Amino acid sequence: MKKLFEKVDQYIAKLLGVEDPALKSTQKTMKHTTMGFANVTANQGKFLQVLARSVQAKKILELGTLGGYSTIWIARALPLDGQLITLELEQVNADIARKNIIKAGLDPMVDIRVGKAIDLLPILEAEDAGPFDFIFIDADKPPYAEYFEWALKLSRPGTIIVADNVIRDGKVLDKSSKDEKVQGVQRFNKMLAENKQVTATIIQTVGSKDHDGMAIAVVNQATTLPIKGSL
Repeated sequence: MKKLFEKVDQYIAKLLGVEDPALKSTQKTMKHTTMGFANVTANQGKFLQVLARSVQAKKILELGTLGGYSTIWIARALPLDGQLITLELEQVNADIARKNIIKAGLDPMVDIRVGKAIDLLPILEAEDAGPFDFIFIDADKPPYAEYFEWALKLSRPGTIIVADNVIRDGKVLDKSSKDEKVQGVQRFNKMLAENKQVTATIIQTVGSKDHDGMAIAVVNQATTLPIKGSL
């Protein structure tokens, strides 16, 4: 079954998620990052780009840069006067990402901040950097719930917030898991289900990156009516 998922992934990528030289070059550099090839797939990158375009994003926030692969996909949804701020813990990853972003011709619109996201987010709020139109969370998992709370502070009605890796090969079903990453996304998923400020769901993802999932939330308008069966 895994081989079938991979073949379908490749089929979709050849049709709709084609990597240009800048993305292919970026993909090759991922082996030099602190987490290897932990980036999104081409299809997932294109999916994020489509979501960002759907809200005509001019300001984008990304938590977790790594080598800049997802950054490039998402930044390409921006208009020429748009801006993407991406937060990365490790300087070595930020340096790799910066080179990749320059090669992609996106350097003028991408601002890489280095440090712990939980420390950088209050700085963004103090700078009035938001509100952001699209926010992608793909950083360390234990504080995912806190990251989402900060994303809400930095958003506006209509902002789309996406959080990656929230199924973790189905390990979220294990209520007794001792894995802090699993515990982090379990806490996040529960918080998301109870949050009245957003309309949200989780989509399972399968393919070349095995079994996982993305949470997708839209910040509600003040006049949004509750929908039966919605999160």
